[in-house]
Amino acid sequence: MDIRIAIVTCSDTRDMAADEAGAALEELICAQGWTVASHEVVHDEVDEISAAIVRAADDNRSNIVITCGGTGLSLRDVTPEATRAVCDRDVPGIAEAMRAYSMTKTRRAMLSRAVCMQRGGTLVVNFPGSTKAARECWEGIADQFEHAVSMTAGAGH
Repeated sequence: MDIRIAIVTCSDTRDMAADEAGAALEELICAQGWTVASHEVVHDEVDEISAAIVRAADDNRSNIVITCGGTGLSLRDVTPEATRAVCDRDVPGIAEAMRAYSMTKTRRAMLSRAVCMQRGGTLVVNFPGSTKAARECWEGIADQFEHAVSMTAGAGH
C-alpha cells in the first residue's frame, strides 16, 4: 500500500538544513516504501502550524501528516493546540501508544502533550522534535499506519 505522508516541522529557526528529526522521519517513511508528500518547516506559532497542517492534508492529499516538535511543556510548544484547531476527531490511542512505548526508553515521555486527530480523511500525528524521540515514536506506531489509512478510507476490518 502506498501511503502519502507529509511532515510539518515546528521550529523557531525555520531552517530545513537543521531539521534532523524531520530528515530522520523522511528516511523512515522511504524505508517503508511510502511517499513523502511534502516537508515544510514553520515557526512555532499556532496559526502557522495549523495552516501547514491544512496545506499538507488538503492540498497535498496526504494520508498522514506528521508534525515534528512543539509537543512539550514550554510555553512555545503549541503544536497540540494548532492540531486541535484544524482537526475534527480525536484518535487518542495512537498518542497513548507513542507515550507508552517511549516510557520504556525514558520516563520523560510522560511529559509529552502530543495528540493524534483526523482532519477529514487524513490522520494527523504529533511527533516530538528530538531525532531520538521521533525515531522511537515511529518504532512504536508505524506498524499500524497501513491499517489506520485503510480504515480512514472506509475499508472494513
